[in-house]
Amino acid sequence: MNNAVVTDKGYVFEQTRSGAPIKAWTQGVPVDESAWNQLRNVARLPFVHKHVAAMPDVHFGIGATVGSVIPTSGAVVPAAVGVDIGCGMMAVRTSLAASDLPDNLGRLRAEIERSVPHGRTLGRGKDRDKGSWEDPPASVVSHWQHLQAGLDAIVSRAPKLRRPANRAILHLGTLGTGNHFIEICLDEDDVVWAMLHSGSRGIGNAIGRYYIELAKDDMRRFFINLPDKDLAYLVEGTEHFREYVDAVSWAQSFAFVNREAMMARVLCALRETVKPFEQTGHAVNCHHNYVERENHFGKNVWVTRKGAVRARKGDLGIIPGSMGARSYIVAGKGNADAFHSCSHGAGRTMSRGAARRTFTLQDHRDATTGVECRKDEGVIDETPGAYKDIDAVMAAQTSLVDVVRTLKQVVCVKG
Repeated sequence: MNNAVVTDKGYVFEQTRSGAPIKAWTQGVPVDESAWNQLRNVARLPFVHKHVAAMPDVHFGIGATVGSVIPTSGAVVPAAVGVDIGCGMMAVRTSLAASDLPDNLGRLRAEIERSVPHGRTLGRGKDRDKGSWEDPPASVVSHWQHLQAGLDAIVSRAPKLRRPANRAILHLGTLGTGNHFIEICLDEDDVVWAMLHSGSRGIGNAIGRYYIELAKDDMRRFFINLPDKDLAYLVEGTEHFREYVDAVSWAQSFAFVNREAMMARVLCALRETVKPFEQTGHAVNCHHNYVERENHFGKNVWVTRKGAVRARKGDLGIIPGSMGARSYIVAGKGNADAFHSCSHGAGRTMSRGAARRTFTLQDHRDATTGVECRKDEGVIDETPGAYKDIDAVMAAQTSLVDVVRTLKQVVCVKG
């Protein structure tokens, strides 16, 4: 970090040489210089409003760092939102106690895996993978009826999206791959929670990639040089900007509904395997990869949260750890300097390739002791050691959120 100073407000401050300042809630948490350089590149964009905020889970991404909050006036950066548009978390508290769960949780995990398509092993036909529906259930079709008209309007303006749009219903209510997961957890009082992590699946990916390329085309067309080609932007008022805002808003709605549809099936699997129960309290359903119009420091701006959760005063959010670590239900404090945001998780300390080279299968099994989950080579890149210490991450953002509940998983289904 160049010219960075620790403040008494809980963040590290850096005045960049040729751009907006950076405020980073990273005290006590390691941050690679590559991530800092990405933050500086973003801060150099001429339309950044006030400063760029970095959360304690910040790490290197594509174009913009994962774990950053980017307020902009007059433009948006599609790659900063990313291709997993609307990715986020959902959690539900049940009336079940730990004592209600069976000693052997293998059957519960198998029932969840049967109920919710996950992964992406190629299946029959070019347009379907194993992690999607062959015949979507009636509940998914019902959800889709509220989404289809919006997608039809998007495709009418962007015909290249027609093929992924035709498959979108097959991905609604499915988990996906990578770090997406479904968990059964216990809180401090041994109350059972269901929690999951997913986004807008294949259609969100297609929308993101399409508009990222359009933004790059615009940069080439107008001879605009950027510190990173993935920071290509769309200017407010242009046709591409209007199309993108509509498309990304729809994808965020798809992601929200996707989590609801999955959660309904997870709760059904829990009832079938354990016993009937009630849902207690309100479900938490929040994005952490998205863009919204908000007012900050007296101005209406576009706020892109790439791996960050909105944490206005009283907002409930979810900050997961890893396959072997605690997760947290939090309430926002409405910190203005952070643009009312907090971290979206622990954040990776190494790439997936590095994790596979670093950790053995025995390392992974030791790190996930007590958790009913996959313990094979296919999930080594998601092993807990590939992530930052969630306790250090939480300690770095005490000025952003209060902890409401602490959860520890006992079952984990990975994409």
